[in-house]
Amino acid sequence: MRFINPIPFVRDIERSKKFYRDVLGLKMLKDFGTFVLFETGFSIHEGSSLEQTIWREASVAKEPYGRRNLLLYFEHEDVDLAFQAIAPHVELIHAVERQAWGQRVFRFYDPDRHAIEIGEPQILGSSGNSGGA
Repeated sequence: MRFINPIPFVRDIERSKKFYRDVLGLKMLKDFGTFVLFETGFSIHEGSSLEQTIWREASVAKEPYGRRNLLLYFEHEDVDLAFQAIAPHVELIHAVERQAWGQRVFRFYDPDRHAIEIGEPQILGSSGNSGGA
C-alpha cells in the first residue's frame, strides 16, 4: 500500500479551480466537473458531491471546509518569487520565514480556508536542513 494524497473538499469547485489554476499556477490534468486532478497529483473535490458519495448524504453546513487542522504543502524552486506572485491574491498567515528545520516557507489560506504552505525544496537525506539560502 502507498499513500497518494489528501483530497480537500471545496464549497465552490469553479472558484477553487480558478484559485489553484490562476493564483497558484497548477495545470489541470483532468476536469470531471465536481472533481479536478492537477498535473502534480494534487486534486480537489466539490464537497457536497463527495459527501453524498462517501456518506450517502450531503451536510447542510455552509461554513468553510478548512479547520486549521491540515496543511496543504507545496514546494517552489524560488520561494521569494512565488511569494511575490501569490501574496497579493490571498489571505496570508505569514510571509516568508525560516523554520526551525532550516526551510524557508510562507503560508496562506485558499478560498475554503485550507491552510497552504509553499516552501523551498527540501533535500532529503540531509540533516533536515533545506538547500536554500
